Amino acid sequence: MVSPAIALAFLPLLVTLIIRYRYYFVLFYRAVLVRIVQDCLTGLSREERAFQYVLTNATPGDPDSILDAFDQWCSKVEFISNIGPKKGLVLDKLLKENCPLTVLELGAHCGYSTVRIARSLSIGARLYSVEMDERNALVAEKIIRLAGFDDDTVELIVSPSDEVIPRLREDFGVERLDFVFMDHWKRCYLPDLQLLEGSGLLGEGTVILADNVIFPGAPNFLRHVKKSGLYEYRVHRATLEYIRGIRDGMAELVYLGVK
Repeated sequence: MVSPAIALAFLPLLVTLIIRYRYYFVLFYRAVLVRIVQDCLTGLSREERAFQYVLTNATPGDPDSILDAFDQWCSKVEFISNIGPKKGLVLDKLLKENCPLTVLELGAHCGYSTVRIARSLSIGARLYSVEMDERNALVAEKIIRLAGFDDDTVELIVSPSDEVIPRLREDFGVERLDFVFMDHWKRCYLPDLQLLEGSGLLGEGTVILADNVIFPGAPNFLRHVKKSGLYEYRVHRATLEYIRGIRDGMAELVYLGVK
């Protein structure tokens, strides 16, 4: 049994650790513990609970209202790792500056970023949104249609990204991607980027925006970007969505073409 004197000696260290990592404890509580409890109490997934909140509090056909409802739910009720309103401004700015006609989203999740992208597209532009989880894709489909976007603007593809990318030209008629947004599994960032490089779908000036490259992090992806010589790049420093105090960032790449 540990003596009181030894326990007391470790108390300052424990307090220091709690203070230093307090935001990570908050994230664990909101993202894991609350989710487990609510899953048991409601019998619904976290994404389905988010949809119910949006359906009750947002205006159908109004993308801004739907995003605002999502942000309220993620800030005040339960945590979901959407791009969020602050980092979302970077996405909005890049879409406005580049006016892409063909956009690929890897990781629709529950449709937040899909709606954010779709509302910024010009007439005639098309978004291909990929989500491998069927249950999440059902929620994303409802959110996308609730926001007022039809199949002509947003096509939701329910399949793993590494299976979709090689089929984009043959199955979906995509000849070039103007903009790619990556927000799926971070371990998939590098292999999917390499698939895109080998697909012939990236053209000079194609913009790729990858979220969460600092936390949880995508070090192999960033290392490849830096060493390949295929991109101009920068990292937009930020904090994790809906949780202040945890550093994060988004990598913005501009494809230079094969030298």
